Amino acid sequence: GCYGDGGAIMTNDEHLAKNIQMIANHGQAKKYFHQVIGCNSRLDSIQAAILSVKLPLLDEYAKARNKVADQYDQYFSQLNWLSIPKRTTKSTHVFHQYTLQLPDAAERESLQNHLAEKGIPSMIYYPIPLHLQEAFKTPEYVTGSFPVCEELCQKVLSLPIHTEMEEEEIIYIVDAVKSYK
Repeated sequence: GCYGDGGAIMTNDEHLAKNIQMIANHGQAKKYFHQVIGCNSRLDSIQAAILSVKLPLLDEYAKARNKVADQYDQYFSQLNWLSIPKRTTKSTHVFHQYTLQLPDAAERESLQNHLAEKGIPSMIYYPIPLHLQEAFKTPEYVTGSFPVCEELCQKVLSLPIHTEMEEEEIIYIVDAVKSYK
């Protein structure tokens, strides 16, 4: 396992320092490009103290995000050129992200640019499938091994969602998406 208290590591070996930093950051030197297997060991004592206060509010935060997701669903379900997140009655969702699926990579890029012009941030989380990351590459899993995963990595775009979203923010984002086409 990976454990850390947020302490500093001192070394005069630049190569070693870069490797330690990469391992402590999910094995990545560049965002979403994992060269080695790493961990997330950035939780220091102050963050742990804040987390202990926020943890009892987790259900409340999930409800707030679900309320925003419900509003997004209501507006975006009418648009036939994108897909909204699927939900089932036998599970719950915390909506850490609210992710749309577009027809293809070009549409995703175009919508993302359209939103950026209106001051709306959007993110492409996990653009490279796990089996194609340097840290996990093996001869038996090559491009085409997991076609659905590979396709989704090209087509999904996440919109802003958080526990404090106001109605006007949601409407502004919805109107921006609707004005794309």
